Amino acid sequence: MNRIILADNQVIFRAGAARTLALEEDMRIVAQCEDLPRLWSALESLRGAVALVASSLHADLQVLVQKARTAGSRTILIAENHEQVPEEMVASIDGIICRNIGAGDLIDAVRRIARGQRFMQRANVTAIHSTDSVGTRVRDRLTPKEMQIVALIVQGCKNKEIALQLGTKEQVIKNYLRGIYDKTGVSDRLELALFTIHHRVLAEAAAKAGNLIEIRSA
Repeated sequence: MNRIILADNQVIFRAGAARTLALEEDMRIVAQCEDLPRLWSALESLRGAVALVASSLHADLQVLVQKARTAGSRTILIAENHEQVPEEMVASIDGIICRNIGAGDLIDAVRRIARGQRFMQRANVTAIHSTDSVGTRVRDRLTPKEMQIVALIVQGCKNKEIALQLGTKEQVIKNYLRGIYDKTGVSDRLELALFTIHHRVLAEAAAKAGNLIEIRSA
């Protein structure tokens, strides 16, 4: 049985990845960590696991690798779609995946790492960006307000929180979401978050919309 520690501060992505991996008979999620203290504790107590760690946690990779090796664990770095991992770090980490990785490739990566192999998904990012006609089409269909809502959904915000951020009512957000679901072809907020993350051009547009919200709130 492959025991998996999933460490990511993006709630929706963490939930989606956990659901995907938990469906496999040879995999078990033994810990979910949203910050570094929880990750360090999990590595210490759950020895011999495969740790999927998002770079957005801002862990020192050298410290991460050292702690994982001390615990007899192996580490897969979840890099942001546009992120460049320093070559000196690539050599020390067991695997690298991009946040836009598909479910099948994610499962394959975990199994390879658990067997002692390495898995590096870096070259696919540019190709995905240039051929992602679906993400581009959806991005162009969404209004600026809808894109802001998508950005907040990806951050794990609930409808009430989104309404407060955007200065409107919760029912208005629900109405917006119905339109967003129609335009993206998804059925719920989890699917919407995963769809956004898996399409780089859409994820980048949502990130920009999210930054605008932060600037206005500052």
